[in-house]
Amino acid sequence: MKLLRPILLLAGLSMTMAGASAQISLTPAAQPPASPPAAKKEAAPKQKAPPAAKQPTASPRPAATPQPAATPTPFPAPAATFEDPNADLVYGAYQRGLYKTAFDLAMTRAQYNGDPKAMTMLGELYANGLGVKRDYAKAADWYQRAVDAGDREAMFALAMMRLSGRGGNSNREQAVKLLASSAKLGNAKAAYNLALLYLDGNTLPQDLRRAAELLRAAADAGNPEAQYALATFYKEGTGVPKDLDKAVRLLQAAALADNVDAEVEYAIALYNGTGTPRNQAAAVALLRKAARQNSPIAQNRLARVLISGQGAPMDKIEGLKWHLVAKTAGKGDPELDERLSELSPEDRAKVQEAAKKWTGTTAGK
Repeated sequence: MKLLRPILLLAGLSMTMAGASAQISLTPAAQPPASPPAAKKEAAPKQKAPPAAKQPTASPRPAATPQPAATPTPFPAPAATFEDPNADLVYGAYQRGLYKTAFDLAMTRAQYNGDPKAMTMLGELYANGLGVKRDYAKAADWYQRAVDAGDREAMFALAMMRLSGRGGNSNREQAVKLLASSAKLGNAKAAYNLALLYLDGNTLPQDLRRAAELLRAAADAGNPEAQYALATFYKEGTGVPKDLDKAVRLLQAAALADNVDAEVEYAIALYNGTGTPRNQAAAVALLRKAARQNSPIAQNRLARVLISGQGAPMDKIEGLKWHLVAKTAGKGDPELDERLSELSPEDRAKVQEAAKKWTGTTAGK
């Protein structure tokens, strides 16, 4: 049961994970984690009356002496939800936004079954104020109960609470132990975050080889953030022998998992044919996708492609639109500013209007 989103520890990462050298060497900034979904009001499910039982048509019988009415056989009582450990009703309610229902079901299963997954769910609901008032102390308590029962997701969640200091003072030593235990049980998010602690050298002594080992474990488990980070390691020879082919394969895997940073760098590799066969059409498609996901680097690269007409049909209006959008996000480009100034007033107005529709601002004015 995947309850928790990864919390990325990015401090200190920028120095050792420099951008890849491509047509224009720049590594995009990592995207912040998505916040938990907002709690929704539950609508009480409508109860349907059970259908009336159909009685068979009785065939005529001779009159008989009336018999006393038989005592009706009672219907069996419905089984309690916690009696079926395979029916994940708790997570189903959580996914649908029925947080109060998820809380009630999880509490029942935690109390009567000692279900560690239900305990972890209670920690999640208390930590994020979903279906119940936010209470970090209660969240930590339920996470700890699940940790004691061996749940790796609870280990990860409690570790992140201890690192951030939510619900009290931070305890980085305990956090490291919890991350290590969770990673040992195969939690890719824990391995990834533990790798970052070895990388930044603050909580733990810096150990690039150990960081690379943990990133490899998380990457092999399909974690796209770890795949992107490990690709950078192979590209730069950080903690591992430099290997451009492995770097590109990892970028491809992370890009397929919708990691925006990987999409940009893999697109640049495809465009230039660096470590992979050249495919400019696929590169431009990836740049468009990342640009629409608000990556300023992708927007800048796409602008250059469209203005030059190399790899895609030339479209100066569209290209300079993306230039203004990227510039609004802080990714300026003096060369493209000059190209914008060369347009006629009519075309410049079209560019500004197109950028305004995307950003909701008066871009370029």
